[in-house]
Amino acid sequence: MISIHKLSINFTGDFLFKDISFVVGDRDRIGLVGKNGAGKSTLLKIIHKELESESGTVVITTGFRTGYLPQEMATNFFRNVWEETISAFVEQKQLEKQITHITEQLSIRDDYESEAYHHLAQQLSDFTDRFHLIGGNTIDADAEKVLVGLGFKSTDFSRPLHEFSSGWQMRVALAKILLQKPEIILLDEPTNHLDIESIQWMEEYLANYEGAVILVSHDRTFLDRVTNRTIEITFANILDYKCSYSDYAKQRLERIETQQSAYENQQKEISQIERFVERFRYKATKAKQVQSRIKLLEKMDKVMVDEMDDSAISFKFPPAPHSGKVTVEAKQLSLGYGAFTVLSAIDMHLERGERVAFVGRNGEGKSTFVRSIVGELAPLHGSINLGHQVVIGYYAQNQALLLNPNKTVFETIDDVAVGDIRPKIRTILGRFLFSTEDTEKKVSVLSGGEKSRLALAKLLLSPFNLLILDEPTNHLDIASKDVLKNALLHYTGSLIVVSHDRDFLSGLCDKIFEFKEKKVKTYIGDVFDFLEKKKLDSLNDLQRKLNVGVGENNYTSAKKEIYLLKKEQDTQQRKILNQLKKIEIEIEDLQKELILIEMKLALPELYTKEIEDGTLYARYEQLKTETEKKEEKWLELQEKNPQFE
Repeated sequence: MISIHKLSINFTGDFLFKDISFVVGDRDRIGLVGKNGAGKSTLLKIIHKELESESGTVVITTGFRTGYLPQEMATNFFRNVWEETISAFVEQKQLEKQITHITEQLSIRDDYESEAYHHLAQQLSDFTDRFHLIGGNTIDADAEKVLVGLGFKSTDFSRPLHEFSSGWQMRVALAKILLQKPEIILLDEPTNHLDIESIQWMEEYLANYEGAVILVSHDRTFLDRVTNRTIEITFANILDYKCSYSDYAKQRLERIETQQSAYENQQKEISQIERFVERFRYKATKAKQVQSRIKLLEKMDKVMVDEMDDSAISFKFPPAPHSGKVTVEAKQLSLGYGAFTVLSAIDMHLERGERVAFVGRNGEGKSTFVRSIVGELAPLHGSINLGHQVVIGYYAQNQALLLNPNKTVFETIDDVAVGDIRPKIRTILGRFLFSTEDTEKKVSVLSGGEKSRLALAKLLLSPFNLLILDEPTNHLDIASKDVLKNALLHYTGSLIVVSHDRDFLSGLCDKIFEFKEKKVKTYIGDVFDFLEKKKLDSLNDLQRKLNVGVGENNYTSAKKEIYLLKKEQDTQQRKILNQLKKIEIEIEDLQKELILIEMKLALPELYTKEIEDGTLYARYEQLKTETEKKEEKWLELQEKNPQFE
């Protein structure tokens, strides 16, 4: 499908990648990973032929199309959502016109036996077959399915695009790509514009897509659920792994550890050979052996250890000053803009030390609520108050855009640094991967990731006991997100995080506030507990509707939905039971081998060689480790098994 051969590109003399080669298969699901600035977006642009490489070739199968979603793009503001989406069906619309035109021609002709008539009839047949093949008769249904899956309501379809934020406009661009069904889909950070429900819908859509998918994402869970291959761009080279992200991360580490061990052993061997050569170089009786060892050194394939890009931001939040027991309290709070109400009659409070996540579809009021907490938006009704001595640290969703583009990196921090912090500015910036040279760059030339890191660095300049982060992981690479998450886990104050990144939220918050239909519902537990409860709540809600009685059509629809949800739950349960049985068999086999080794160790006179060379002990420890991992996995699955309860 795609053959990339010795591809190179450089900017300002530095190669982003040099002489890289790989092949993309028809059904490959590839995750491109690497640090910000490694060249991931550039590679997508080259494949889409939006950018030319310095050297090398990209060959795509004749007739195959690429659909490309960049991080930022311009959209047509003169259309509404539906008109812009339907414009994706260019070929279908052209065929529809041709079919109509030929049908009209045939209806007014009576030369049924002529060659011209037969030619038109054949054209009509060919066009009609092609029209049905590419889904021309299901255009409206397909468009509605994709728009709803990406979070649009049917009432949004007739709204002009200019009424929507850039994130929602990007969803329309994404919908068009999915509906065009190109043979190759190229996506650059698609989850930045989606909420959790839409991300889950898209995961399933891409997993079942008929063509190839190459995507850049810093969402680990999304990568794991969509991709089956990971290509890392690092130090101008690529490393290709036939697995999803989490397995890649493990294999990468294991590979480097194995290489390092082999390298150290080879260095010992080389050192011994060199000592022998040096010792006996001038002894005639050893000349033959010396020459033999010199040739051995020359022919030896040197073990190389892959370079690992371990540069990552490093920081911790300042200790949180003491505050009262209640951090934030809202009573019958209603928020909105003019006559438009976003949230209505909300009661909630956040206690000192609590860590909560705000989740829900875009536009449901998460950022609006945050703005009211920090005092940027006055209530329409009710009240919202901060507790005693509460000091807020706030990272806005557009925080990076709020930086002054005309100031340098150093000036951005220097303007707000006071007291003992000022001499440490360069140290702080260094922890966020800004070199001495970088500190003199204007903010306007920084990448999205660099601006995000600079905005985070500003948070360290003063202590606070209520930290509010609105979409902090957008534009951060996976390594930087991990560092941020680790810093948050050690942060001692109260925390509010607005995010759609499930992996980032996992283990970070112990309470979820879901924003939906102008209300806020509280869930106790982790984000994945919340997602599981949402499935159960949906089923219970449907059952309650049936119990209280609904119209015949709604009744049938609700019963069907219940059936489908129960079917999904039954399928999941069967999967768990099958996995449990498989692991139980594996544990039993491991335990049998452990018993066998224990018997051998009890008879040292019969197994002297295996005991002395350490192979038995090594295998015994390996089996114990494997058994412990299997037992841990068994317990995890058992907790998910409804029969266990």
